[in-house]
Order: sequence, then C-alpha cells, then structure tokens
Amino acid sequence: MHCESCINYAFDEELEEYICMAAMDEDEFVSLLSRDYKDCPYYRNDDEYEVVRKQI
Repeated sequence: MHCESCINYAFDEELEEYICMAAMDEDEFVSLLSRDYKDCPYYRNDDEYEVVRKQI
C-alpha cells in the first residue's frame, strides 16, 4: 500500500507517529488487516494536481 501519498495518512501529535485517519469501524479495520488487498479501499490520492494533469 502507498500510505505516504494517501490523504488519510496524517501525523497524530498525541501518538507522535503517522496513522491512517480513514473513517472505519473496528470490524472494517480488522478486515483490512486480515485480507490481502492489492490496493487499499480507503486510499485517496493527496495529489491536488492529479485532475489538472489528466486534462492536459
């Protein structure tokens, strides 16, 4: 997974580490960790220029 480029990957000052901030409940989180996903279903690209590049 490419967490570093995901909009849901944010620094938590209390924990002092990066964590996934995607809105999911405990069951969804366990399911995410237990399956072999090719791509994360919660991944959202943090590249704000992605749309512009597609228009060119």
